[in-house]
Amino acid sequence: MELVTIDDIKAAADRVRDSVVRTPLLPASWADPDRPLWIKPENLQPVGAFKIRGAFNTLARLDDPVRARGVVAYSSGNHAQAVAYAARAFGVPAHIVMPEDTPSVKVEKTRSYGAEVVLCPVGKREEYADNLVEQTGAVLVPPFDHPDVIAGQGTTGLEIAHDLPEVEVVLLPVSGGGLASGVGTAIRAMCPGARIYGVEPELAADTAESLAAGHRVNWSVEDRNRTIADGLRSQPSDLTFAHLQKVIDGMITVTEDEIREAVRVLAHKAHLVAEPSGAVAVAAYLKGAATPGRTVALVSGGNVNPRMLAEILTA
Repeated sequence: MELVTIDDIKAAADRVRDSVVRTPLLPASWADPDRPLWIKPENLQPVGAFKIRGAFNTLARLDDPVRARGVVAYSSGNHAQAVAYAARAFGVPAHIVMPEDTPSVKVEKTRSYGAEVVLCPVGKREEYADNLVEQTGAVLVPPFDHPDVIAGQGTTGLEIAHDLPEVEVVLLPVSGGGLASGVGTAIRAMCPGARIYGVEPELAADTAESLAAGHRVNWSVEDRNRTIADGLRSQPSDLTFAHLQKVIDGMITVTEDEIREAVRVLAHKAHLVAEPSGAVAVAAYLKGAATPGRTVALVSGGNVNPRMLAEILTA
C-alpha cells in the first residue's frame, strides 16, 4: 500500500494556500507550566473545521472535465460542509449524503453552500453515495479514505511544525483517521522527536483497540453512536489504518464528561467555540494522559448545535 509522503503534503499546501485559513498556534496561558500548551484552532476555518483542506486539495487535483461532472460526498457534517464549500468555489454541483441524526446546524450549513443534501438512515451513507455516483456521473470525494484527502489534512501538520519546531507532544482527534494520518505524517517528517497521540471517546474507541491488536477491529454503528462526539463515529479504512500504525505513538481515550469539560474550558479560557468532537484533544491534555513537554492540541471543529453548547456550558 502506497502511503502519503511529506512531499505530497507540501504539494497540497501549495494547492490550498489561497483557499484555507492558515490558523495560528494559540498559547494557553492557563495551562500547566510544566506542560506548556498551544491550541491549533481549525474551528476558525470558513466551514468551521479542518475538512476544508482535504476537500480543496482533492477537487484541485481533478481534471477539469471530471470535476465539471460534480462531486458526491457522505459525511455526518464537517466533510459535507467542506465539499459543498469547495464545490461552490470551483463552480461545480455537489450532492451530499448525511445521516438522519446529523445535527441540524450542519445540515443547514451544507445546504447554504448550494449543495443538494440527501438524508439517509444511519449506517447507509456509503450505499446512498454510491447510488448517487451511478445516477449523476459525479466523482466521489470520501471523508478520509483517499490520498488527496489525507495530504490536504496534513497541511495542518506543516503549519504546526513551522510555528513550533520544538514541539514535543501532538494531540490529534481520531475517527476515520484522515486528519491524524496526514498531520502525523507531516510531524513525523519535520519534528521526528515529537510524540504523536491519537484521541478518541471511550464510547468510540475502535482505533485504540485496533492499534493494540495490530489489525482493524470493528465496532457496531450502535456502539459508536453513543458518544456525544458525533464527528468521531467513523472507523479507519485500510489506508488510514496503515498510516496510523506508522505515525501514532499511542492512543488516549476520554470520557463523555471529560469531553464536555474540554468544551467548557475552550469556551471560558480560550474563547473558542468547539464541538465535542473538536475538543477531545484538549480533553486528553486536561486528563494529563500524554507525556510531559511542549504540547499542541488540535481543535478540529466548532460546528456545534447551539442548544447542545448551551447545555454543556450551563451544566
